[in-house]
Amino acid sequence: MHIKWNALAQTAGVSFGITVAVVSVFALGILALSRREAVTARHAGTDAPAAGGSGRLALAGAYACFGVCAAAVVYGLTLIAGK
Repeated sequence: MHIKWNALAQTAGVSFGITVAVVSVFALGILALSRREAVTARHAGTDAPAAGGSGRLALAGAYACFGVCAAAVVYGLTLIAGK
């Protein structure tokens, strides 16, 4: 039995990199949601038009981050399941 150590190291490196990237994007999505909550709480009861705009932008960013994470998970599952 012969182990291709170079291929094993490349696979481990790419897996680690993708894992760090997906976790970082998910953390950015959580951060965007918390910023939205902070903006909403700060401007509760006021009719500040800027509060709605930045809150919507943060929510859109959170949805984009979670969409990227979901796409990475679905892609990984298709790689595992095959065609």
